[in-house]
Amino acid sequence: MIIFDCNGVLVDSEPIATSVAAEAFRNIGIDITPEAVARHFAGRRPADMFSDIEEASGVRLPAKFPLTVSAAILRRLQEELRPIPHVVHALTWLRGPKCVASSSSPERVRLSLEVTELDRFFGGNVFSANDVKEGKPAPDLFLHICERMGVTAKDCYVVEDSPAGVTAAVAAGMTAIGFVGGSHAEPSLAANLTSAGAATVIVDMRALKSAVVDLRGY
Repeated sequence: MIIFDCNGVLVDSEPIATSVAAEAFRNIGIDITPEAVARHFAGRRPADMFSDIEEASGVRLPAKFPLTVSAAILRRLQEELRPIPHVVHALTWLRGPKCVASSSSPERVRLSLEVTELDRFFGGNVFSANDVKEGKPAPDLFLHICERMGVTAKDCYVVEDSPAGVTAAVAAGMTAIGFVGGSHAEPSLAANLTSAGAATVIVDMRALKSAVVDLRGY
């Protein structure tokens, strides 16, 4: 089975989300850039980001702050979101079961897939870290998928664009493929994904099928 992260792998959402989050933090007196948001929190649950920033800054976030940020991101995604280049090619030519494993809320994942018309490739096989105790880099979400889909971890290949996601996949006993083709990818990302345990790294989704074949050995 091929498991896809959503943000930065299926859809080019990271520049949108990090920009909205950084602006919201600045509006309440926490000075952080979109680049810093991406660097420290890519692949992680928003709830974990809010908790960490609140602790690090010493600023107590307003009660409705997470909901406000989430709503603003959803509005921008609805207007601006595009699929990752050539991802339709990859999804069309990859045979066998596929699913989505995202740190985002179910609402955001669903909207992202619908806006980009990628939902047709996954049906109901869409999973959110909201459904497990610990988000990435913990393996909980991937182990949850194994249980729900009736597959073994060693038969799963995970496409991730963040060290947190790769770490989670490897911890679950899966083979991780790093992806660095999103518009947010920094020059160091490939090395960081490899250090986290990615078996290989691709920059173009058209290379995904051959990468999976090579890793399988047939």
